[in-house]
Amino acid sequence: TYVLEETGKVLVEGEAVGSKLGQGEVNVIRDAQEISKFRKGQVLVTEMTDPDWEPIMKIAAAIVTESGGRTCHAAIISRELGIPCVIGTGNATEILKTGQKVTVDCSEGVGRIYEGLLKYRVDTLKLDNLPRTKTQIMMNAGVPEKAFVQGQIPNDGVGLAREEFIINSYIGIHPLALIEYEQLKEKAEDDEKIAEVVRTIEERSYGYENKADFFVDVLARGIGKIAAAFYPNDVIVRLSDFKSNEYANLVGGYLYEPVEHNPMIGWRGASRYYDEKFKPAFALECKAIKKVRDEMGLTNVKVMVPFCRTPDEGRKVIAVMEEFGLKQGENGLEVYVMCEIPSNVVVADQFADVFDGFSIGSNDLTQLTLGLDRDSDLVAHIFDERNEAVKRLVKQVIDVAHSHEPRRKIGICGQAPSDFPEFAEFLVECGIDSMSLNPDTVVKTKLLVAETEKKLGVNKEEVISPSSAI
Repeated sequence: TYVLEETGKVLVEGEAVGSKLGQGEVNVIRDAQEISKFRKGQVLVTEMTDPDWEPIMKIAAAIVTESGGRTCHAAIISRELGIPCVIGTGNATEILKTGQKVTVDCSEGVGRIYEGLLKYRVDTLKLDNLPRTKTQIMMNAGVPEKAFVQGQIPNDGVGLAREEFIINSYIGIHPLALIEYEQLKEKAEDDEKIAEVVRTIEERSYGYENKADFFVDVLARGIGKIAAAFYPNDVIVRLSDFKSNEYANLVGGYLYEPVEHNPMIGWRGASRYYDEKFKPAFALECKAIKKVRDEMGLTNVKVMVPFCRTPDEGRKVIAVMEEFGLKQGENGLEVYVMCEIPSNVVVADQFADVFDGFSIGSNDLTQLTLGLDRDSDLVAHIFDERNEAVKRLVKQVIDVAHSHEPRRKIGICGQAPSDFPEFAEFLVECGIDSMSLNPDTVVKTKLLVAETEKKLGVNKEEVISPSSAI
């Protein structure tokens, strides 16, 4: 626990993400084209981030944005990285100046940026004798180099391993550009923009004759690190869930991606995987996962399909996965589906016929249930997973999953149980099987869940030591 020991002049306020504290020199960056100016240990100040910013986000002491809500890109990634972040400040890029030393404090619920480097302390919590819970407490992961440290926290595995960070930070090239490298080389003779794409591919994939193999190997190494860090506990890998505008930002992406007016509910998730235009790219993901499971022997890796609108889409994706060597049920391979669209709840019984389990994505489920854009500052105040309509859907899908023959597992991997203790209690009361949380909230949520289970009479009063949980 971070505790500020002195106060100072508050320069900017916003919404706190996490409960840590960070200090350093401000670097105001207004455009992703300028990220090369950023240095490790600085405080990143910008209007808003997207996947293009992730390479510098992971080396920042803290992150400050002018816009965004609890489920915006900056909030999600900073939680995963364990970096203090203050969002929705409104005018940080105008008030904070590059070179200025500041303290970014998220320890008190409100995000504050103080002038100067203030004194603080870190209080530690012993992990001995943590209670064992019936509800599995898993964690969200996606940054391979942090996995072995995070794996030391008592846990029941990874409920959400995101591919996007690995693809964006370590590959950075659109998979179709790698597949079509030879064709692009020919076109590069008459097009300087394509020539630059080709040069970047050659630099990043140096030593690979087949450029698509670069994608497979790097993705497999990243997933493999996470799976090894948490072995033998389950690691549920969510297939790529970039939206078209995010894919377009990868090197060469502009050649393959459409311009959509509303990419949040456009060509994303399951609808890509069986589409002939994207299917060759999806094949590379499948090869990477197959490599992790078959060659590395990490069969604790499970697969999760995001944004699957209909049961028929689910069947198509599973058929395509099998075509590329990932057969549901073979060598223990389970395939889950994200429950993040109202249709996933309304016909949950039909989705349960297709998939081995569900993971509730409370961020998208909330915005699509309430009909709002979670990234819009104008309606951000309405976004709330605790809304009665959202809670009814959550309870309904848990009940359907458990009453299905055979019984289906169901967990949650959204922000809600990390952010709201009362929502975590509600989930326990509904009988959810697992919660996947940000690493910094695992211990406190586990204690809360244990207490709630005790009240409900479902906990056996066992204890768990850190060593037996990993």
